[in-house]
This record gives sequence, C-alpha cells and structure tokens, in this order.
Amino acid sequence: PEFSLSEVAKHKTKNERVWITYKSGVYDITEFLESHPGGASKIMLAAGGSVEPFWAMYAVHKENPEVFELLEPLRIGNISKKDLIEMQQTKKADPNDPFASEPGRHPALAPSSKKPFNAEPPQELLVDNYITPNELFFVRNHLPVPQVDMNKYVLTVGGEGLKKHSFTLDELKEKFKHRKMVATIQCAGNRRSNMMEVKKIKGLSWGIAAISNAEWTGVYLSDILAHVGLSDPENRGELKHVQFEGLDLDPEKAPYGGSIPIEKALDPSGDVLLAWDMNGEPLSRDHGFPLRVIAPGIIGARLVKWLSKVWASPDESPSHWQQNDYKGFAPQVDWDSVDFKKSPAIQEYPVQSAICEPKDGTVWDDEEEVTVKGYAYSGGGREIIRVDVSADGGKTWHPTELVAKPNQGYNRTWAWTLWEASVPLPKDAKGKKVELCAKAVDSAYNTQPESFKPYWNLRGVVANAWHRVHITVEPPEGDDD
Repeated sequence: PEFSLSEVAKHKTKNERVWITYKSGVYDITEFLESHPGGASKIMLAAGGSVEPFWAMYAVHKENPEVFELLEPLRIGNISKKDLIEMQQTKKADPNDPFASEPGRHPALAPSSKKPFNAEPPQELLVDNYITPNELFFVRNHLPVPQVDMNKYVLTVGGEGLKKHSFTLDELKEKFKHRKMVATIQCAGNRRSNMMEVKKIKGLSWGIAAISNAEWTGVYLSDILAHVGLSDPENRGELKHVQFEGLDLDPEKAPYGGSIPIEKALDPSGDVLLAWDMNGEPLSRDHGFPLRVIAPGIIGARLVKWLSKVWASPDESPSHWQQNDYKGFAPQVDWDSVDFKKSPAIQEYPVQSAICEPKDGTVWDDEEEVTVKGYAYSGGGREIIRVDVSADGGKTWHPTELVAKPNQGYNRTWAWTLWEASVPLPKDAKGKKVELCAKAVDSAYNTQPESFKPYWNLRGVVANAWHRVHITVEPPEGDDD
C-alpha cells in the first residue's frame, strides 16, 4: 500500500502507532521502540517523518546491514508516488521574499520562528555530546541570511584615530597566528519560556536549548587591532568599545550590529576570536560564513555573524540590538514605561543550568531513584564548580557528577559543563508527581535564584532561576512488594 506524507505525520504516538519513513518506505516501529539500542526517546524524534536526518548523526546507522535487517520487517508500505515526485522537485522561490535564499536546516531543530529562522535542538540530544554537532547547534538569526560572494568579501578594520585596513579572508589566515578555542554560545533569551510562566513576555519562546558548544578556529581580535595601531589599553585615548557590523541587513539596509568593551577586545586572555571554522569545518551560512565574532563568556547577541566591519569607538554600537534590546529591567517596568537608555547592554551571562533528561511530563518507571542529566554554564569565564539536584522541589539537595568539563584556567572557562546524577526519590513518590530542580554554582560562588518572580523582565533575558521539571512516578504493574 501507499501512504501520503500527511498520513504518516499523524502517527507520532503509541496510541496512533508510530510510523517513520526511510527513502521511499514507510515503517511502523511501535513495537520496536523499547528495544531500540539508543532508547525510545531518540528514535521518537523521527516519529511521523523521515529517520534519515537522525541516522546521519549517528555513524552506527551508516551502511550497516544489521540496521536494515532490523528495519525491513517493520515496513508497512511506501510513500505515495505523488509525494515522492513533490519531494524530488525543487520549490520555486518567491523573488520578492527576502528569506527566499535561506539555507537548509536539520529537521530535528525546533523553530520558534521561521522568518527569520530561530531554532533549538531537542533537549535530550543536547547533552549527548560535549561538542555540539554543527547541524544541531542552535540558530539565532535576526534578519535574512545573506549570500556572501567570496570574490568580493573583505573585512574592514579601523577606528577613530587608527589606520583603516581591509582584509580578505585569505589575508587574515596568512597574516595572523591561527588559534583554536572551545567556547559555548548562549542566547540571552535562553529559557525565556520558563520566565513566561510568571507573566507574558514579548519575544521568541525559547526553551532550554538555545545554547550550544563548539571548537572555533580563527585569529585573535587583539592581534588584528594591534596591526592597525591599537595594542596598549593604556594608550587607547577615548576609545571604549569595539563595534561589529554584519552583512545581514534590515529592510532599510541597516546592518545587524553589536559591540563589546574594548578591555575585552584588547586582552589576549579575553580570547576574542574572529572565527572561520566551527568544529573543523568552514562556518555554515546559518552560523556566519565566512567570518564571525566569538567573544567567549558574552551573550550571543554581541557575537556578530557574517562579519564585515570591526571599528574601535568611544561609543557602543548604535544598532537597535545594542541600544534598544538585550537589556534587563525591574519587574515593574513594562512596555508602557520602559526607557532603554536607562539600562546597560547585557554582556556577560550569569550562572545557568538546566535539566535535559528527563523531560517535563515524563512518566518514570522506577520508584527508588531518577537519573538526571543536564548542562551548566557561567559567563565571564567563570568555571562551574558544583551542580545540585533536588527531587522534592528544593527541600533536600544532592550533588551531581561533573561528567564533562573544560580545563581552561582561572576566569578563562569559556565552555559548558555536562553533569548527571542518580537522585533518590521521596519514599511516597509512587503514583505521584515529583518536582526535580537543578541549580549551579560558579567559581565566584554565584548561584541561581530560586524563582523568576523577583527579577522578571519585559524582554525575558538572562532567565536563570532554578530549572524545574515535573515527572510522574509510575512503576510497571507487578512491581509491588
């Protein structure tokens, strides 16, 4: 029999049967879920759609006869000829749509908006790897993704009272020492959806996965600034900021922009890179090809992609996103009373952690203990020294094991820490909902606040209160003593 893709898409739960597609085949994997070697939650990511993009992430599936032997008996039919033809045809782009030339994206990414494209990976995949696979790195775009002609691309570097230079990408690679660095990028709006539970917020409804970790290759910004005449912080004069401009343009042809303090830019131990590689591969279009800023420890909004200009100035970037966005305010300030001039632009992110497994709403089948996994990170180079987890809403706490952490030095810890713990459940948990909580402590002994309520802000930024997840403890029938 043949099935349309719309029919396949309806089969995403055990009650409706779980179907997936592979090439032209349609498969019912409902009975296979619990025996999947990677766990049911992983294969359920493909429910109602194609399994191919997910197999591409795990090498064990590639051209493995055993995998096909397991899959083929589950085949129930084929994708309809009509849908196969439509899949093979390239859709004609609307020439008037500024987003017509957007790059392809991995289907595992969950969009909070499609134009511009903003998306995060499934949280259960986030902690599978210390280095986030490129295709699963969260995407934050403010404007259409530009198409860069490398025959015309140059980076302009200068500033008030400085020599102005232009570099091609090849010249940057030839003139300056190459550097590698592992660093985490976190959107200032990460976990905004959690803060929205207190009061409505205007903005993308980010979950807990607007954060990712990668190894970046590029050149130090401090080396480039020294080349144009700015090397000694003591002789910087009135220069206080380094501004960045991208090639992504708004409808009025104004570029996206941001800036960082000049102290961060000039300090070699600040490790600010102009990067062209991400995890050993050239930057993808979504992540800033051909060049982007990596200012580790600073929020993602300042790490300008598709970089075209670096300019030292007495002033911050004049861009909308530096002046009228990504700022925090007191809870009583709302859109009818906000004055963005009264709040400084966010630079460093405070200490943060989140529970990635189990997910909120999980039915847990062990009444003795629960295995909890997640990430922790702090801005400004501050190391994570501890993560605590509670299984009773914060009444009692248990230490976690920091299973993957960087070794980057004091106040130069730019990458996240992954953690996990087996936490005992309350004795009366069976048949009840249990609230799991997590909180991290950084090397300055900052810790996460208990609640969002005292610091709710109208933009929903730096949302770092305890992360709370609710599970229901229901052991399988027959497990009673």
